[in-house]
Amino acid sequence: MASSTRLTGLDLVDCARANAKQGIEEAAMLCGYGSDLNGFRSELKQACDHMRIEFHELSDLIKGESISVGLDGVTVEPDSSGEL
Repeated sequence: MASSTRLTGLDLVDCARANAKQGIEEAAMLCGYGSDLNGFRSELKQACDHMRIEFHELSDLIKGESISVGLDGVTVEPDSSGEL
């Protein structure tokens, strides 16, 4: 279900990650950005930067690769690639 408002922050990253395999157009729509792909990319990049997640394109968010998130000097990462 598409969000009725533009998601931001962690909600945006979670939604984008969950829908990344469907492509940027579908992910943007479901995250509340409709056809505003530039706004979606910009806000997603900002949210990822804030969370210290390396982001260059939507496929960077597809699970299957180890993701580490640093918060104020503490690194949080899964014990294995199957756990998050």
